[in-house]
Amino acid sequence: MDAADLNLLPALDALLAEGSVTRAARRLGLSASAMSRTLARLRAATGDPLLVRAGRGLVPTPRAVALRDRVHTLNREVQEVLRPPDDRLELATLDRTFTIRANEGFVRLFSAPLVTAILEAAPRARLRFVPKPAKDAGPLREGAIDIEIGVLGDFAPEVRTCLLFRDRFLAVVRAGHPLLSMSVTPERYAAAGHVVVSRKGGSKGPVDEALAALGLRRDIVAVMPGFPDAVRIARHTDLVALVPRSCLGDPSLMNGCASFELPVATPEIVVSAMWHPRMEADLAHRWLRNTIMSICHWPAQRGDASGAEP
Repeated sequence: MDAADLNLLPALDALLAEGSVTRAARRLGLSASAMSRTLARLRAATGDPLLVRAGRGLVPTPRAVALRDRVHTLNREVQEVLRPPDDRLELATLDRTFTIRANEGFVRLFSAPLVTAILEAAPRARLRFVPKPAKDAGPLREGAIDIEIGVLGDFAPEVRTCLLFRDRFLAVVRAGHPLLSMSVTPERYAAAGHVVVSRKGGSKGPVDEALAALGLRRDIVAVMPGFPDAVRIARHTDLVALVPRSCLGDPSLMNGCASFELPVATPEIVVSAMWHPRMEADLAHRWLRNTIMSICHWPAQRGDASGAEP
């Protein structure tokens, strides 16, 4: 099947609307001779004369009359498809559901201000938060989620990213814990019982590597699926929880607990927003990304996390 020449569509629309080669040529900024040649091509393509001589003018054939409105609609739709999108976003009428995949800690700290900001700007928009059972690029690639929040990995090299904030690990213990009344050395820290967080059930991390370099090893008593769970365990025991500093921004979570700096150096946590390249130019998606960035930077400015500009 031969490919249709879409360049003929605007000319056909003009010819059927004007009923004149001269006026159609003027409408499209062409010469009358060029439009005459285009009419000849249209006749060959459609198998119909389209416009025929009647005295000193032209009249449309029955097929041309039948095509007129349809051609006009098609031409307008093709022009809309093949031009850059309108750069205006009407938030007041935006009716769309955005799906964000993030861990429990991010949802606990940022979901309320994010939902508030979204509803204030776009009352008909909706947010759907889904859990992160594992790092998997499939949902981003398939369009099942709009944005992923977390630590970068190499699971999807094509994914676009933007830094939200920088975080670091702290130790959290119950109020009155013996470690709070002394200088916490690596030896004293390692000797305590520990509760750690791992989605996959593992127990080793950068802290253990830093301690191993000193010939030390933590006594890991419990492994939890989320940081709020680890803090709750620490609140009611003598175990030491390892949590991101951003968790301190949740007063209800930290009630009855205290924190202190780790006695060993560990790499910072870089939390980013991630999305698929096909959503890069989508105006509503861009607005969502910018809103998330502004919300995540706000607690950083209050000292709840170490923020940085993307």
